[in-house]
Amino acid sequence: MLQRFSAPAGTASKAGAGVLALLAVPLLAAPASAHHLMELFHQHQPTALAGLLSGLGHPLLGPDHLVFLLALGLVGLRQSGRWLLALLATGLGGSAVGLVLPGLPGAEVLVALSLAAVGLVLCERLPRWLLLPAFAAHGYVLSTAVIGWEASPVAFYLLGLLISQGSLLLVSLRLIRRWAERCSPARLRLCAGLLIGSGAAFAWTTLVP
Repeated sequence: MLQRFSAPAGTASKAGAGVLALLAVPLLAAPASAHHLMELFHQHQPTALAGLLSGLGHPLLGPDHLVFLLALGLVGLRQSGRWLLALLATGLGGSAVGLVLPGLPGAEVLVALSLAAVGLVLCERLPRWLLLPAFAAHGYVLSTAVIGWEASPVAFYLLGLLISQGSLLLVSLRLIRRWAERCSPARLRLCAGLLIGSGAAFAWTTLVP
């Protein structure tokens, strides 16, 4: 897949720099700060507004979730509308499972390794369909923030998640995918390596706090 991309050197360089910046900046955030908005709302009585704002903000505040969503555009997904619906559906399904069966061991590690999975898909070492269960793992982990909440705030939280993740996926599958198509193979390999390394790092910090 990497061999398909070609462009003038100046264009590819600018496009590759933009992609690398989008991937690298969220990784500068400390993992411990990823859930501070959720902790703020847990200090108060859960409401529909709290659920909606929490759902909107959670994918943006977690660097692993944010990088995963943005990086999906790098793998050259076609038929972006179908992928968008499939990813959102599997994510919602993962959240539903998380509400019914919370606390499954290894979920956070799977989320961290999903970044490495995107890098390996980009290198054509893994099939693209694995991105669907990877997205479900993200949905599962995102549900833990509202365990114990009443039905109405939880519903608004899931709505916020759909809006936030859908918007980020639209950016990824439209804008970042176009940038990736203009990147040189070397830049894409660098992006893949960055994703694999960051996934391994997140997994390590999850296993060894």
